[in-house]
Amino acid sequence: MEALPYLKEVSLKRDRVDSFNAYPFSIPAVNHLDTLEFAKDVTILVGENGSGKSTLLEAIAVGMGFNAEGGTKNFNFGTRSTHSSLYEYLGLSKSYKKHRDGFFLRAESFYNVATNIDELDEEPGPQPPIINSYGGVSLHHQSHGESFLALMVERFGGEGLYILDEPEAALSPTRQLSVLSRMHQLVKAKSQFIIATHSPILMAYPGARIYQIDQSGINQIKYEDTEHYQITKAFLNHPAPMLEQLFLDEC
Repeated sequence: MEALPYLKEVSLKRDRVDSFNAYPFSIPAVNHLDTLEFAKDVTILVGENGSGKSTLLEAIAVGMGFNAEGGTKNFNFGTRSTHSSLYEYLGLSKSYKKHRDGFFLRAESFYNVATNIDELDEEPGPQPPIINSYGGVSLHHQSHGESFLALMVERFGGEGLYILDEPEAALSPTRQLSVLSRMHQLVKAKSQFIIATHSPILMAYPGARIYQIDQSGINQIKYEDTEHYQITKAFLNHPAPMLEQLFLDEC
């Protein structure tokens, strides 16, 4: 029997929701959620800012036992409790086999993860430094992008469930290509990725299942049909007319 995907699907326990007019149930990613099936390798959530993809991803991660601000399941720090109780309303269907490795990456709070690693390593004890699993160099002593890559290359070890929220935030296009390459290595090592992103580069992962979230619902979509791909392609092919139109609209 195939172990993958480690997380098969997520569903919303709609009968427990008091009002779909209240946050977070009012946002499209939750309001339209019934059952969402994940691919065994890479599933990508796309949508405009405010569509709720990050809120949904956070709830999935917390429901799977990860820290709300990011990290592995061993992290339990909290700089500020801002996550919603949405995870309590989700049903998570899992594989018969548990993933060996796992990580929840939140671009906006990865600084807090790096700080917690440094703080834990300052505590006395016989255990080896945690930072050794991340390449041996404090994540604060690297650029934001370098620390993201160190995480994926050094810490992610395969047979894992990796939930990534906007991992492209600190990465140049070249580094995003490096992430694609590392993802492919990890997929071949029996890993599953669930990613929320705006990056047309990361969305291009071959065979990825892409869900678009908007006011009409949550719908599977082809890569070439995403707004991110179409706008990026149109702009790169003909930047001058688009810029002219943008500036004309401001007049």
